Amino acid sequence: MIKLQDMTKVYPMGKRELTVLRGISLAIEKGELVAIMGPSGSGKSTMLNLIGCLDKPTSGNYYLEDREVSHLSSRELADIRGKKIGFIFQTFNLLPRLSALANVELGMRYAGGVDHKRAMEALTSVGLSDRANHRPTELSGGEQQRVAIARAIAKKPPLILADEPTGNLDSRSGEEIISILTSLHAEQGITLLMVTHDANIAHHCQRIIHLMDGQIESEEKV
Repeated sequence: MIKLQDMTKVYPMGKRELTVLRGISLAIEKGELVAIMGPSGSGKSTMLNLIGCLDKPTSGNYYLEDREVSHLSSRELADIRGKKIGFIFQTFNLLPRLSALANVELGMRYAGGVDHKRAMEALTSVGLSDRANHRPTELSGGEQQRVAIARAIAKKPPLILADEPTGNLDSRSGEEIISILTSLHAEQGITLLMVTHDANIAHHCQRIIHLMDGQIESEEKV
């Protein structure tokens, strides 16, 4: 599903350079549930952004479903993001003026078109069918994150990327979100890659990858 080969990311900072990733090589199989852990500044979110085609590596190669994508144009990368990848962010990234249903449908536009029935099915799968017409300001943090999950899965992407999906939630809401994600993974066979600081959350996954100073320090199977 995902193959990274000696991938680096360097950011220019005036006359200096900041090296964030230092030769990452990694393979993730289709249907895996994988956690990425590491201290702040270890390169977790940078790696997730590269896998999500939100950025390009400075060097190295990235294969997504056997297609080399690291050197594609911005338009081609946007097409892959729209059709192949669902994103779940720590800050939810919902539009406040739109209802929960409209937020889910908005995410589908980038995958080729809105399917009202499928959007409702996605909200139902996260337990929010009765909140479809509520705006984000009328929802709790946990409910907003469930809307974000519904938005990610509505277009049925083969890959879901979650960046600290429980980071802004209390422990109870966080456990609910992880329960939903692991259930969706089990039922739909989605490949799910999740960045987290929480070891308890990470141990819901099948494999944990530990980053340190832009490199893979270790891996463990759960």
